[in-house]
Amino acid sequence: MELETLKELLGYGYFAFTILLVFAMYGYAYHMYKSEKTGRKSYEKYSDIVLRDEIHDTPVESFSKQC
Repeated sequence: MELETLKELLGYGYFAFTILLVFAMYGYAYHMYKSEKTGRKSYEKYSDIVLRDEIHDTPVESFSKQC
């Protein structure tokens, strides 16, 4: 395989991978928007973790230990 052909294939692969990542990013953003709208998760609570990260602060979600 010639070098020019390899460079061309790598260019097409890079472009296709970039398009795939764009679709994945918009799909994830849509998923977050839909979850917030339906009330399954509140991502505003998770964004507040940065401000309240001391050891004595209450957790964002309660959890139970199941072994």
